[in-house]
Amino acid sequence: NTLVSSSFAISIVTFVLMAGFGFLTFGGGSSGLILNNYSNKDVLMGLSRVAVAISLVFSYPLAFAGCRDGILDLANVPLSKRTNGLLNKVTFGALSVITTLALVLKDVSFVMSFAGATLGNALIYVYPALMFRGAVKKMGDKATKGLKTEVKVALANAALGIAMGAVGARMALKTLTG
Repeated sequence: NTLVSSSFAISIVTFVLMAGFGFLTFGGGSSGLILNNYSNKDVLMGLSRVAVAISLVFSYPLAFAGCRDGILDLANVPLSKRTNGLLNKVTFGALSVITTLALVLKDVSFVMSFAGATLGNALIYVYPALMFRGAVKKMGDKATKGLKTEVKVALANAALGIAMGAVGARMALKTLTG
């Protein structure tokens, strides 16, 4: 428990420090993609842009497969019915929607900032707390008092994540209205 608590504390402090330094560096003029705030002549930032591009290109298929499977899960399509033909059709449809949105949206910084504020915070703060609560709940009477207390701390952390996500989403939405 000490290791987990320490790890979460270090992660939270690191996240807050990096976000704080980014804001202190650029202030209210921070771009949704922080790399855009740096000069195009900065060699290290140029390498960072290349690294981000490589990461996006090679991680997209993995993320997209999860998205496609999520669409099929939401549609309650059983695994036995997921033929190659169906997978191809869903892939084509989803890629068509994504490509259309990419053509229509001129500023990707809103999408990135809104997704980071909502999905990022959910992934970092909310989902782990809910999974931990579920695991402790499944333990039933075998769960110790310490674990039950830890669930309350985890849920408080999730509430903090929801609050930060709401603030971030509000800030992202403000960029649309100016």
